[in-house]
Amino acid sequence: MKELSTIAQAVQASTTMAIDAMFKQMKADGVDVIGFGAGEPDFDTPDEIKAAGIAAIEQNVTRYTPAAGTVELRKAVCERMQADCGLSYKPNQVVATSGAKHAVYLALRALVNPGDEVILPAPYWVSYYELIKMVGGVPVVVTATEAEHFKLTPEKLSAAITPKTKCLILNNPSNPTGMMYGEEELRGIADVVVKNDLYVISDEIYYGLVYDGKPFVSFASLSPEVWERTILINGVSKSYAMTGWRIGYACANDQVAKVMANYVSHSTGSASAISQKASVTALTAPQEKIEEMRQAFEARRNYIVERMNAIPGVSCIRPEGAFYVMMNLEQLIGKTIHGVTITNDDVFADAFLKHGLVAVVPGSGFGAPNFVRWSYATSLDNIKEGLNRLEKFLAD
Repeated sequence: MKELSTIAQAVQASTTMAIDAMFKQMKADGVDVIGFGAGEPDFDTPDEIKAAGIAAIEQNVTRYTPAAGTVELRKAVCERMQADCGLSYKPNQVVATSGAKHAVYLALRALVNPGDEVILPAPYWVSYYELIKMVGGVPVVVTATEAEHFKLTPEKLSAAITPKTKCLILNNPSNPTGMMYGEEELRGIADVVVKNDLYVISDEIYYGLVYDGKPFVSFASLSPEVWERTILINGVSKSYAMTGWRIGYACANDQVAKVMANYVSHSTGSASAISQKASVTALTAPQEKIEEMRQAFEARRNYIVERMNAIPGVSCIRPEGAFYVMMNLEQLIGKTIHGVTITNDDVFADAFLKHGLVAVVPGSGFGAPNFVRWSYATSLDNIKEGLNRLEKFLAD
């Protein structure tokens, strides 16, 4: 038989999903393992949102919708973005997608020709790298160190730009680091973007999960010129505990939004009509329950950071958003734990799972070797027990 496409063969499986699948299989086999791998809220979808989905089924809202999504949903997105971020979009500038990941893919499809370079700050979400390859683009990784709080600087961005550079992917707040760019930091990046005529795919899926009273600033809000060249990515999965409903959305200028909607029309056809209806309720209902979840995540963040930094051999910096923390393993490299010499983050994660019965994600999959990512989208009891196991594991 003839070979599969070279692009398909180059795409790697998601590290986070692989770790989560391994964790779930061990749980199914009766192993007392605790998982910190999945980037998925442990809360149930709020009742009023579930009720809206059930009502949609009962009212036979089960047919195709326009490729870009229902007008009702796109209006709700416009209203939410205006209320929360001060952004002005029209419904025809919004495209509903089957999850925010699909929105990122469509944005890259709209912008990138084969051979175009896409600047990707590291640490990065695992799927960005593969999605760039899937559209024939070339990922140009620019590493931001822990000393830089894992944030891209204007100087590093400028140095990475070539005549082939088409766009920058910016994730704010960040998965996997939880770090958030402030307004001045964003303006420094925006100056470089405008000067070099780049697009920005700004993934802001965690914008509703920000801590310490800090204001969130959307990249597109910086100026009309920045708005024009920004494709804003968002969705209901994280803030509303709706990961399985698979609704994301992109906001962009008329031309980009039209192209993305065309791609939807020939791929998924449209996002789920039932999920779109439930998402309207998510975006338009009172947000008190969403705030309760945010506060719970902040309390967990506070606990895991304080406790982790008190454990000899590991450390972390304080995340400002999302629900992840990057644990630094540099002090453990070369040491032997439970008969295993820790040579890198993959070896640590494997040993920790087998001997500590805790699942974390190796940082190498995020472009951050010698770190592992913990997701604190789990109960405080699980977090306490996971850190107890970490102490015990390292005490060997």
